[in-house]
Amino acid sequence: MTATVTENVTVATAKVSVARGYRFELVKLVSQWRIRLLVLACWIAPALFVAAVSQQSSLPVDTLFGRWMHATGWAGPLVTLGFAGTWALPLLTSVVAGDVFAAEDRLGTWRHLLVAVRSPRRIFLTKTLASLTVILLLVAGLACSSAVGGLLTVGNQPLAGLDGHLLTPGDAAVKVLLAWVCVLAPTLALAAVGLLGSVTLGRSPMGLLLPALVALAMQLAQMLPLPVAVRLALPGYAFIAWNGLFTGPGRIGPLLIGITVSLVWAVTATVLAYFLFLRRDFTNPTDDGSPRRAITAGVLPLAALAAVTVGVVAGTTTATGSGIEQAKVQRSVATAFAHLYRMQTEQLNRPAVTEAQLKATATCTKGNVSDGAQGPGNDWRCVVSWHLPDVEATGTAVYQLDVAPDGRFVADGDGPKEVNGYFLVRTPNGDTPNPLWQFDADVGLLGTTKG
Repeated sequence: MTATVTENVTVATAKVSVARGYRFELVKLVSQWRIRLLVLACWIAPALFVAAVSQQSSLPVDTLFGRWMHATGWAGPLVTLGFAGTWALPLLTSVVAGDVFAAEDRLGTWRHLLVAVRSPRRIFLTKTLASLTVILLLVAGLACSSAVGGLLTVGNQPLAGLDGHLLTPGDAAVKVLLAWVCVLAPTLALAAVGLLGSVTLGRSPMGLLLPALVALAMQLAQMLPLPVAVRLALPGYAFIAWNGLFTGPGRIGPLLIGITVSLVWAVTATVLAYFLFLRRDFTNPTDDGSPRRAITAGVLPLAALAAVTVGVVAGTTTATGSGIEQAKVQRSVATAFAHLYRMQTEQLNRPAVTEAQLKATATCTKGNVSDGAQGPGNDWRCVVSWHLPDVEATGTAVYQLDVAPDGRFVADGDGPKEVNGYFLVRTPNGDTPNPLWQFDADVGLLGTTKG
């Protein structure tokens, strides 16, 4: 009789590589119908929106650069950027990052995924990279689509900055691109908050809504008359700090602060989500997050981070209060008026004049306060004075200002009618929008009060 001996051989299964896991998670995300719909909408809808609005007689003048959508195609992507920072990007991060972990809880597939990948760390890394890739694809679609729609509809024309100076088409293209790149930082911060909510709250719908709710809270905070240090210490400020790229010289300080704060929030929230994910008990199907853990491991650390950033910004900057001061408002109004007056002079084919020759100055009051006025409000009134070469008389124009807490203001012309009294001016080539009738400008919150 022959005995047969069978040896039990244990074959070690290698862990799935990060690249393979990343491709798997990316395919899972893109295969979802809502993600495909979002990608399609982001790459098509902005172009249609910009093209449609640019052909209308009424423009979104309450939106930054909205009044220039008839004049240049580069205004369209900036109008889209303002809308995206307020609504689109928070919602996109909620749908993508806020659901990337919670989807496994709803489907009950954690144990299957762990058996296949054999590494919680790689699962977290691949899911994070896949969600980041989709978010970048969506942001790129918004930027490219709106730019193409504006250029095809209106054309590659110069763009007027927030202080009235004209940007060449090349400069406008570079600054528009930089503005979209800058908002990636607060978008990453919201995405990290979404990852944290998706890990801590599991299948709860609050995890999906968390980035949008955080963004809404930050937007409401930016609308309040908060001190400058508090305003700059919130990641939401980076969604509007790109305005400083369109002034001359550019206000880079607040923009860098906003980007740095946003990146610190992104790293902190991602690290919190990572360690919470590694400590999770995947053998218990009911362990999919708890409100208590969300507060202790999510809300409290981020609140502490906000307090620390407020202290750091307050200690490293010189601006106090709202940052909106009488001298800053007067300088901003006078600068913008001088640049736009040159533009009107060219439209009317009058003799060329420079800003230095105009010597434009502004005297502004707020309500009944004529000396030391400060703070936001719609009760600012400015009288602009200027001189023309070889003319003894001093020209004057009146503007009513509505100054927002973030420093942006709208100057509405209040006469004389020959300068800023009408929406249109008659030129040799026909009626043209009057650049001095109404214009947007910006007060540098961290700027000095010296001239």
